[in-house]
Amino acid sequence: MRRSDRRADPGPGVPPGPAAGPARRADERGYVTAETAITIPVLIVLAAMLIWGLAAVVAQVECVDAARAGARAAARSEPAADVLQVARKAAPSGARVSAGRAGDLVTVRVTVPWPRFPVTLEAQAAALAEDTVDGGDGP
Repeated sequence: MRRSDRRADPGPGVPPGPAAGPARRADERGYVTAETAITIPVLIVLAAMLIWGLAAVVAQVECVDAARAGARAAARSEPAADVLQVARKAAPSGARVSAGRAGDLVTVRVTVPWPRFPVTLEAQAAALAEDTVDGGDGP
């Protein structure tokens, strides 16, 4: 018998060497497929949630921009229809736009209701109406 053919007993507490390797791999066969079958759908759901979150952030920024644009138009004493049109043009699709005036302040509120997103997105902007500001004599 050649020296390489002999297998020495590794002793107590030491796991068996290469002889157990192929048998162990045969028992674990199919685990990679099962793990992949679970991991891929989880990654797809995670990616969809990240894309949805990014879309919600973009829509929120659009709401803020639309409210500011509407408030600037209202502050310039433009007609209410023009104020709403300016705000709707900058707002995300499906947004509700409202404008109002309380004393010297004009306010514009832009709201995207929950059917588009699971949360209601809302932005409000206010501006001082120019017709209430004294022209002054200089800088």
